[in-house]
Amino acid sequence: MSDARVIGVEHIEDARRRGRKVFEILPGDIVTSLAEETASRLGLELVYGPIEKEAVVKTDGKTSMRRNLYRRSPKWIAPDKSITQKAKRFSKIAIVGAGGVGSNIAHLAANLDLSDEIAIADIVPGLAAATALDLNHASGITRSHSQAYGAENLEIINDSDVVIVTAGRARTPGMSRNDLIQTNKRVIQATAEVIKTQSPKAIVIVVTNPLDEMTMEMLTSTEFPRSRVLGMAGTLDSSRFRLSLAKAAGVQVSDVEAITLGSHGDEMAPIVSHAKIKGRSLNRYLSDDEINNSSNDAITGGGQVVALKKLGSATIAPAHATIEILDHIRGAKSGAVPVSVMLDGEFGLTNVVLGVPVHLGLKGMISVEEIALSDIEKIALSAAADAIRKRLGLT
Repeated sequence: MSDARVIGVEHIEDARRRGRKVFEILPGDIVTSLAEETASRLGLELVYGPIEKEAVVKTDGKTSMRRNLYRRSPKWIAPDKSITQKAKRFSKIAIVGAGGVGSNIAHLAANLDLSDEIAIADIVPGLAAATALDLNHASGITRSHSQAYGAENLEIINDSDVVIVTAGRARTPGMSRNDLIQTNKRVIQATAEVIKTQSPKAIVIVVTNPLDEMTMEMLTSTEFPRSRVLGMAGTLDSSRFRLSLAKAAGVQVSDVEAITLGSHGDEMAPIVSHAKIKGRSLNRYLSDDEINNSSNDAITGGGQVVALKKLGSATIAPAHATIEILDHIRGAKSGAVPVSVMLDGEFGLTNVVLGVPVHLGLKGMISVEEIALSDIEKIALSAAADAIRKRLGLT
């Protein structure tokens, strides 16, 4: 019994990060109830061992040397570890709002065959039903098995795995996201009441602006646990930041890794300290001014689209950002992704919804990853929290 382990949540989450599907419980080990619940949520099978191991295949020295030299070759490509388990297909995705963002999300979800059903609701007569019919017509080409349907009645969202809320007024030139608070707050409250009764076990993804404030309103109105109310913001803002850095450095976007945290607005915090271009820090490729300009470009990216479009805001990139969150939920992608969630002590902040790195699973948020930040980035994150509280009258 001296070697017995106490298996906790951290062991289960570590096993998931390593891509394991089975966790071996040895004689004498003690498994906490929270660890069992986490394993169930992550789809990790607890197996009581010892598990019989396959015999080690012995390799002769010549073959081993050849393989090592092959791996050192500049043409060798490491295997993709982004997918660690078989991705789940949703039973039903509901989308509230069939405008530009909602219809694009529905299109991508259907084209990627993410769900058995895609329910679309919109108060504009015929709009949701027309969008659904259009998507179904495309299935003869895409061969998607997703069946879409739409209505003006919100009850159509019943028994959904995920409810994505895009409904609300969009920005026009000269408007800030914050100008929409009171108008869209009523939309969120009405939608939340239906979600509570029709899909009480759903994960809710809020896309309506102002994003962080509306996510906080959805959390309050549904009274759901914080793990099941998420705001789509950081995924979109991070994409804009990567594009800006790639353009400044003259490289492909695929060469850039970068995220933004904080709010979806002026208090956005591009995290320069963790950003990489071809695996190296930004200052190997860009000057301080170029980095600052790229950060500002990401912060104002949404406004740039609004200024050009005149009527309405961005629709395509937000839809792709929402799909990225769905992929993390269903297990098609792993690792932390920037999502707006209610904080409970993480990064020293409480009782505020803010964009932070989050691990997601089939029941929503698993945990917040508290990455190390520079002093400037910590101040920016705290300032974003203060600004959101102030706009909601919580200070």
